[in-house]
Parts: sequence; structure tokens; C-alpha cells
Amino acid sequence: MAIPFSILDLAPIVEGGTAASALQNTLDFARHAERYGYHRYWLAEHHNMPGVASAATAILIAHVAGGTRSIRVGSGGIMLPNHAPLIVAEQFGTLETLYPGRIDLGLGRAPGTDRLTSRALRRDLETNAEAFAEDVQELRHFFEAADPGQAVRAIPGARLKVPLFILGSSVFGASVAAMLGLPFAFASHFAPDALKAALDLYRARFKPSRQLERPYVMVAANVVVAEREAEARRLFTSLQQMSLYTLRGSPVALPQPVDDLKRVASAAEIEAINHMFTYSFVGTPETVTSELQAFLKMTRADELILSNPIFDHTARLRSLELTALIRGFERSG
Repeated sequence: MAIPFSILDLAPIVEGGTAASALQNTLDFARHAERYGYHRYWLAEHHNMPGVASAATAILIAHVAGGTRSIRVGSGGIMLPNHAPLIVAEQFGTLETLYPGRIDLGLGRAPGTDRLTSRALRRDLETNAEAFAEDVQELRHFFEAADPGQAVRAIPGARLKVPLFILGSSVFGASVAAMLGLPFAFASHFAPDALKAALDLYRARFKPSRQLERPYVMVAANVVVAEREAEARRLFTSLQQMSLYTLRGSPVALPQPVDDLKRVASAAEIEAINHMFTYSFVGTPETVTSELQAFLKMTRADELILSNPIFDHTARLRSLELTALIRGFERSG
């Protein structure tokens, strides 16, 4: 069976652009992803970032699901410590009621922002591994049939089959996903170091659940495809620059691409960015096909979820189209 390709989107706000145009582009991008046969379209929760318009993630999921017909739409992810499980259950119960059979709920533990903004979101910054796992279990319980005499219920929410996914960039997320018998999505598009260890742990410790009988692994990658290698590399510099400024502590909107990254970054900064983006596949369809095939074989992934923040919307759509043409990789054992 072929490995499904899916999309991870942060609704990028480009330099000189607006959040309104970013949200319009997100819906247009999702419609093209649906037309090209992508499996699911996930939106990520981030806060206080000039280049990201997906902070109100549940609302944006409704925007995308309402403007498409069949593609699965969900969160990649909702940062659960920022929210009470009941609120999330009600939001996604409502989404599932509006768009039945199409909604996914990916969950993460990271704040999705800086420490000061985390305090504005949470008030209390004290979190631990046990609390996250307990919150996931509480959230899952709200989607089940209510117990006799249960005082607090998610309405809508109860009895709705909203699939949960655990997102992670370390072995912690893998351990929670394995313990709860949930699919696991690893953020290898920006956190490459723990990829192998996390996937090994998840598969070794996985316990079947009512949602999932066998381990299910999603891996993330940055994928930028163009007809010419040099053009793809140039388009990719927008994401590299955005990450550069974030590392410097001065986040910006998605910048215009540059011909030479060395003009805006030091050698040490470029080395750090290149390491962060180890699992980025940039080039022509032929180049990306061979590199992606090797990556998916190495990870034995069940699904690829790709991110491609590109400054020019037309070029981003073209990258999406070219990437769709190279699908068809078979799952490894």
C-alpha cells in the first residue's frame, strides 16, 4: 500500500503581507491539496509569532473544512497544556459534528510560543509528563459515552469518534503515544536528533487501544520542489531566514527569498539551521523523489506530513503539485 502524503500548515504571513491574505491563501492551498489527492491537512497552534496566522487553530480548522469537501482536516497540533481538556473536547466535538468523519485532533505538550506568552496563555507554567498524559486521557474520556451520573460532559463531544494523535520531538511524546495506544507524529522537520530513538521506543512499547491496534508513525519533513534545483534552493531560503531570526530572538514574517544565505547569516548560524533542517528535501522532482524514498525507508513511516512555507503563493502551489506527482512509495516492513 502506498504511503499517504499530508500537509502541515502554519498559515504563513509573508513579509509585507497580512493575516487576512495568509488565511485566504491557506484555504486556497488546502483546496489544491485536496484536488491533488493529499490525505489530510493539519494546522499548527503557535502564538505571538509575526509569521504565523494559525493561533486560533480550531477556528481555522473550521474555515478549511468548510471550504473543502473530502480531505481530512485537523491540528498538528493543539498544545494541550494551553487549554482545559473539556474546552478542546467541545471545540473538536463541534467540528466533528459540523464535518463528520473528517476531523483529526493532534496533541502536543510544547507551548508553541515563548515563555512570556506562555504565561499569558496558561497563567501557570508548571507542567510535567504525568499531567500531559492525564490530560490526554481526560480528553479521550470526553469523546466516549458518558458514564451513569457523570456530572461534566462535552456537548457536543460524547460518543463522537474524533481520532487522537500524539505529536512530539523527543522520546517523551513517543512514550505517551505508546502507552495510550495512539498514532505518533514526529516533528523531524525541525527536530532531527531524537527521530530514531523516538520511533524505536514507540514501536517497542506500543499498547493496542480501542482506536489503534498497531503502531502508526507519521514523520514530518520540509519539502520544496521546483523545476530547477537552484530555484528550489532559493525558495527554501525564506524558511531558513525565518528560523534564523527566531534563533536570534527576533521573530519575523516569512521573508522574501535571497540568492545567497551567507549575506544574512554567519557560518555558525547556517550550520545550526542546516542541522535543524536535516530532514528537508529541496530540489527538482527527481532529486526529491530519491531523497524522500530513502527517508521513508529509513523511518518505516506509515505516513509523510510535509511542510513547505514558501514566500510566493504561486510557487508554493507549484511545489505542492510537483510533490503530489512523486507519491506512490510503498510502505516498508
